[in-house]
Amino acid sequence: MIMKKFLRSVVEDNTTKKGKVFDFIIQALIFLSLIAFSIETLPNLPEWIINLLKAFETFCIYIFLAEYVLRVFVSKKPFNYIFSFYGIIDFLAIAPYFISSFVDLRFLRAFRIFRIFRVLKLVRYNKAIRRVTIAAKEVKEEVALFLIATLILIFIVSAGIYFFENEAQPDKFQSVFHSMWWTIVTLTTVGYGDVYPITVGGKIFTFFILILGLGIVTIPAGLVASALSKAREIE
Repeated sequence: MIMKKFLRSVVEDNTTKKGKVFDFIIQALIFLSLIAFSIETLPNLPEWIINLLKAFETFCIYIFLAEYVLRVFVSKKPFNYIFSFYGIIDFLAIAPYFISSFVDLRFLRAFRIFRIFRVLKLVRYNKAIRRVTIAAKEVKEEVALFLIATLILIFIVSAGIYFFENEAQPDKFQSVFHSMWWTIVTLTTVGYGDVYPITVGGKIFTFFILILGLGIVTIPAGLVASALSKAREIE
């Protein structure tokens, strides 16, 4: 019991000296492991560097594994931690290594990409980033409603541009589904220019859609800004 209390003060309480040192070590390892991951992608690396990076990756993984086990052990409600946002991120930071190490299947190499989730571990250690998670909880219902409305709008716009442009450009607007690429690019005001309307009706339709696109971009920004202000007050 005394040991568990001591470990909890190290792992969960970053106001103590021991807790601050623990947090610093974990953050440093996260940064270094991400740098190592990036170096691995460089072509024509010498064999000794590849071996060094692999050894460092193994070292980091076992440190993160120890951290994960400790957090489960000291947690008052272990399952709450395991299935929490931070618990899932901590698990994703280590799982790909063991899956790819013990299962000899080529397609499982794709799991290595999940190592980038390690950067999300930093959320726990940054006050500003924590505000974002609080803000996300504050506006989750509004965001969900906005996403549903956006999906409905994407379908309506895709059907509309298909109606105007299918006969003139059957290769680019083959169906409502093919038209969704143009819809998403237009509503988000990206406008790659690879697909565009050429009919009069399609151009007029696009004019109004571009105006709607401004709302698609600005509404979420307003929701997030408002939520971040509330998060600062809550914190």
